[in-house]
Amino acid sequence: MLYEQLRSSILSGQLAGGSKLLPSRVLAAQCGLSRNTVLAAFDQLAAEGYITGRQGSGTYVARVLPEELLQSAPFSQSSASPALHPGAATLSARGERLARARRMPIPSVLGHQPRGAAFLIGLPALDAFPFKTWTRLYSTRFATSASALMPYDSPAGYRPLREAIASYIATARGIHCTADQVIVMNGSQQALEFCARILLDPGDAAWLEDPGYLGARAALVSAGAHIVPVPVDESGLDVAAGIELESTARIAIVTPSHQFPLGHTMSLERRLALIDWAARNESWVIEDDYDAEFRYVGKPLAALTAIDTHQRVVYVGTFSKVLFPSLRLGYIIAPEAIVDGFIAAHLSTDMHAHLIDQAVVTDFMEQGHFANHLRRMRVLYRERQQLLIQEAERIGGRIALAPSDGGLHLVGQLADIGDDTAIAKSALQQGVHVWPLSIHHYHPSRSSALLLGYAGTPKRDMRAGFNVLAKVLQDRPTTTRAKPGTRTI
Repeated sequence: MLYEQLRSSILSGQLAGGSKLLPSRVLAAQCGLSRNTVLAAFDQLAAEGYITGRQGSGTYVARVLPEELLQSAPFSQSSASPALHPGAATLSARGERLARARRMPIPSVLGHQPRGAAFLIGLPALDAFPFKTWTRLYSTRFATSASALMPYDSPAGYRPLREAIASYIATARGIHCTADQVIVMNGSQQALEFCARILLDPGDAAWLEDPGYLGARAALVSAGAHIVPVPVDESGLDVAAGIELESTARIAIVTPSHQFPLGHTMSLERRLALIDWAARNESWVIEDDYDAEFRYVGKPLAALTAIDTHQRVVYVGTFSKVLFPSLRLGYIIAPEAIVDGFIAAHLSTDMHAHLIDQAVVTDFMEQGHFANHLRRMRVLYRERQQLLIQEAERIGGRIALAPSDGGLHLVGQLADIGDDTAIAKSALQQGVHVWPLSIHHYHPSRSSALLLGYAGTPKRDMRAGFNVLAKVLQDRPTTTRAKPGTRTI
């Protein structure tokens, strides 16, 4: 192709900058080509900046080629900005706090490639996900309505999905709301950060469960909140302790249905006390209902939002645990008084989540696949929890697990064998992902317990993971042994 030959000669320097090219008629005759072919090559080279024509003089190779224009111009060190010394501040004070904050120890998020699925926290059973159904729904959407989902949409989210969520949440969690109160977010973490930023001013006090979810802590740090760690016991957040510590806190972030990380359920007495405190102080409660779909004993508990007669609870739900984490879809159900403010604020951030994903989730729910998938996963996860406990018993008494009424992980109490963080690090080096409970305490803790996820751990990985964990635990001295079946923490 003549264009490629000429361009190559120019780039290699065979045709130097400023040199004159043969006239198109002469070049066509020499190459045995039509003149139109030569003119087309000249036009393309001229359009890309490789040659230039001079009226009445001819065609010349450009003195400055396009590739040179794309390179950064050299600069002298004297004209450059002075280099920052290692101790120079580059972030705001809040940014520095956020950068130093503890992160959820998810290997892929922290830059590590997981070598196995054993005991990863918050991971659903991807090996049991209905990929064929999901792929078919995606294909149908792209074939029938992709163009309609490409423009901007409401910052509250795709209307049919909001209607599907409102219908589902009424049955599953006892929350009666309208689709207008539902705001679709990019996952529950964005929802938590969004709530903290909208409902808090810098310096406002906020209650945080202790131990608690590190993502909630990061959201409060991002909002510049004054964090008040409130202790948790078997009845959930200790509301009386929170009032004694900071009665005028602006918000409280809680996981009442299945406290993270301990797994306790907040008692009705505590729930009513929390709502009463929020109403009296005109404060807000953020209910993170991250895995309430997975309850294996009795009916699912009603959400805190469902018993809130004062409209002081903001509900946060997610599809990460029921479908898959990388979907990045969650939602907020806001009291009517603050819905418009939330939607306006969402407009100033990322506008809305990916519409194709929202539409496919809508189809998945409306066609009954969502309910069927949940039923199958409840059965599977109950079986995997039982298997987790059996495997723990198989390796001896150095880690004690007790069954839980719900959730996707268990807390294993360790015998007196030292630092749970060091144990988790040793296990990770061998491809087993257990989390130390101590990192979830706000203040330094001497907890000796591990969090083990079972939902996303197939049987083969669970047995292999416990074999590794047994070796890690055996390498550490012990003076007492945990009793299998004892209540954790």
